[in-house]
Amino acid sequence: MSSAAKDIAPSAPKTARGARTRARILKAAEDTFGTLGYHRAGISDITRAAGVAQGTLYCYFSGKEEILRELVRDMGHKVRAHLAASVIGARDRLQAEELGLRAFLEYVSANPSLYRVLQEAQFVDEAIFREYYEAFGRGYMRMLADATRKGEVRPGNDEIRVWALMGLSNFLGLRFALWDRDRSFDEVVATISDLFRNGLALDGKEKA
Repeated sequence: MSSAAKDIAPSAPKTARGARTRARILKAAEDTFGTLGYHRAGISDITRAAGVAQGTLYCYFSGKEEILRELVRDMGHKVRAHLAASVIGARDRLQAEELGLRAFLEYVSANPSLYRVLQEAQFVDEAIFREYYEAFGRGYMRMLADATRKGEVRPGNDEIRVWALMGLSNFLGLRFALWDRDRSFDEVVATISDLFRNGLALDGKEKA
């Protein structure tokens, strides 16, 4: 696909039925890429899983790479919406971090294809991979800056802190929600909550 074609977003479905069909294709692509990997998966595998004809798929997407790009964007929207809904009742930023981490672990557990699809995207077109995390980071920085203004967290370099926090969640999800579920989410969240609130340094009493 040419770079010019990559910049052209697919036209939005004009009907509710079209939107449902497009969503079904993306879900089928998520399952197919998650199971077979991007390079092994074919258009026919996706259309078979979606229950649509190949001609129907091409009404919404120009090809497999565009499906991957739109799938990663769609997955990003869904993850961010899930996390946003989970922290609505938080009393402050620290509790929002705790609620958000739990929600992320639960999401990864229920949607194990997320990591596989993202890893595939990194090697198909790194721009797709970067866009997922950069979009996440932009919203996260706004929330952290707002919390700083409210006096809920200490001032600091929000960009660096946000990427550190995203890395923390990413690897906790990989280890405890995807690979080995040998620790309860309660224990994981409680441990990270203590890290957020108390840090790693010993206080005066512990040093004594």
